[in-house]
Amino acid sequence: MIILGLDPGFGTMGYGVVEKDARGNCSAVDYGVVKTPRDENFAVRLCVLEEGVNKIFDKFHPDEAAMEELFFSKNITTGIAVAHARGVMLLTCNKRCGRIFEYTPNQIKQALTGYGAADKGQMQRVVASHLRLSSIPRPDDAADALAVALCHAFTSRFAGMFGVR
Repeated sequence: MIILGLDPGFGTMGYGVVEKDARGNCSAVDYGVVKTPRDENFAVRLCVLEEGVNKIFDKFHPDEAAMEELFFSKNITTGIAVAHARGVMLLTCNKRCGRIFEYTPNQIKQALTGYGAADKGQMQRVVASHLRLSSIPRPDDAADALAVALCHAFTSRFAGMFGVR
């Protein structure tokens, strides 16, 4: 199974593509980011994100997609822009594969480390370890997206609980 993990962002969207074999072992297929140009207007930047997600689907043909749920605590303006970006990602994933799953940051941390309050460095090391990577994936958004994909790979037997309806 090919799983696309997405870390929503308006300026930078992280993606991670993971392959899960029949024995449950996971390997990284690809990871990176889609950046939107700061000098473009809001609508164009959303279109860049849609195009980026479509290119990932065209290249890797994921069977399922997983995304981090929206979380923001201080800057509501940034949160609103990310919510718009997330909406574009959800729409595009739904059109392309129809199997989308959402996880909170704590669920992702719990699935990968067994501890829902793991810090970013610990999460990055665990992602690299699970995927047998020689170094921590960079940039951070890509590492976060791989964590989302791994979370789904590890918990997909409970898919009905996390699927987007």
